[in-house]
Amino acid sequence: MDLGVFTSLSEIFLQLDFLGGERGALGSADPIVQGLILSMFTVSGFGILLNLFNAGVRKKMVDQVKLSRIMKETKAWQKERMSAMRSKNQEKINELSKKSSYMNKMSMEMMQMNMRPMMITFVPLILIFYFVLPFLFSYTVALSPISLNVIPGDFFQLTCTAEQAADTTHVCEEENALYLWAWYFLSSIAFSGIIMKLTKTTMGT
Repeated sequence: MDLGVFTSLSEIFLQLDFLGGERGALGSADPIVQGLILSMFTVSGFGILLNLFNAGVRKKMVDQVKLSRIMKETKAWQKERMSAMRSKNQEKINELSKKSSYMNKMSMEMMQMNMRPMMITFVPLILIFYFVLPFLFSYTVALSPISLNVIPGDFFQLTCTAEQAADTTHVCEEENALYLWAWYFLSSIAFSGIIMKLTKTTMGT
């Protein structure tokens, strides 16, 4: 699992209504940042800054050399074990199984190394997400040519539906408009891979 995935999971959690209110209803009826194009680029800028902040914290807190070594060792063992199981080489399976405890320990250590920076970055993420962005931007900040609500139900809606757009009391004014949190979420994912490569802060599985 890489940095982008951890960031994405954080942002998915943030769109839940654990602080009260309607999911997707983050934003202002009278935002400071006006205009669709300016809003799109500014929200994307916040996504880039978030990823740079995450990468900086990881650089300081995570031993990348050690993490890389554990990643390679774990993946090599998993690949060898899978190969032995496919070929039904019981002798090899038994031999590799003796290292299971050690490899589980390495996997746990890798997970802990990856999670520690999140304990620091998650708080600023909450503060920005709930106390900065909603005052700067409207409820929807971009338009999509198609609906991005690929998951059934209303748990993970990225774009406004026709029914929501037709409802004069709803925050959506146009069908397929992207919610503020959704554009922020997509922007973070889009730039996370590039920033990870540039800063050499890729995380293991």
